[in-house]
Amino acid sequence: MTSYRPRRLRTTPAMRRLVREVRPHPAELVLPVFIHEDLAEERPITSLPGVSQHPLDAVPGLVQDAIEAGIGGLMLFAIPSVRDARGSGAVDPDGILNRAIGLAAEAAGDRLVIMADLCLDEFTDHGHCGVLDGAGRVDNDATNEVYAAMGLAQARAGAHVLGLSGMMDHQVAAVREVLEAEGFTDTALLAYAAKYASAFYGPFREAVDSQLQGDRRTYQLDPANGREGLHEAELDELEGADMVMVKPALPYLDVVAEVAAQSRVPVAAYHVSGEYAQIEAAAAQGWLDRRASHLEALTSMRRAGADIVVTYAALELAAWLKEN
Repeated sequence: MTSYRPRRLRTTPAMRRLVREVRPHPAELVLPVFIHEDLAEERPITSLPGVSQHPLDAVPGLVQDAIEAGIGGLMLFAIPSVRDARGSGAVDPDGILNRAIGLAAEAAGDRLVIMADLCLDEFTDHGHCGVLDGAGRVDNDATNEVYAAMGLAQARAGAHVLGLSGMMDHQVAAVREVLEAEGFTDTALLAYAAKYASAFYGPFREAVDSQLQGDRRTYQLDPANGREGLHEAELDELEGADMVMVKPALPYLDVVAEVAAQSRVPVAAYHVSGEYAQIEAAAAQGWLDRRASHLEALTSMRRAGADIVVTYAALELAAWLKEN
């Protein structure tokens, strides 16, 4: 009896392409974008090669670049001129993030999904993701009140998707309730459901000029806990999340896979700043093939079950995927 030889299906590029199980597409990609209120021109981010902070007037051009690349969306982050203890700039209709959302939504129309980061860390002078109580701890319920106001401001500005990244208990329900009450029934919620207290966020903190002293371990997940991530994703889905996210991606592909297996809504994975920077730094030294490494990372996230991938390499990945 002739034995089965799996290598027969690997003999040529055409054969490998024919039997490939996962086929990433540009439309599944989301590009994070940083808008700085004080800039008049683009400023490179040292720890994120190829990524920059941008002035507000660059937003329409960034939207057009994304549309031409064929990616699915932009995730907007903003760095304000002034911060305070409650992150007041986040709820101000004239705040930098809400102005950026308005410009992006106008430029995009229905050709690109405009997502907005819904968190207070960029807007607070202490750098935490919420309002602090008298003892200096993040107050969950007081923070949710601000999140609700922030979500309403972002919806009014024109955001298609609100990315709830603060990891407060019941944040999805708080924002969903105010959106429904104000008639924003079509505004989607992306819950950062399993967001871990990771060491891989370092370059992002440079990108947003973070003011954080200490850490966020009292509200982000312990990296040792997989089942907790599944539970958080389930709770967010029950509260009305339209999509759920696992962040970071590659160290938590087991969580991505299990969330995808249980979820009834689309699952996103965020290939975070430190993961991106690892590839860039090694490639700059000639230790890795940059293109192959980014494509392999993307494929692994999709293979694990992610429907959407947020990545700083989105534009280049889109170009490379079209060439394959």
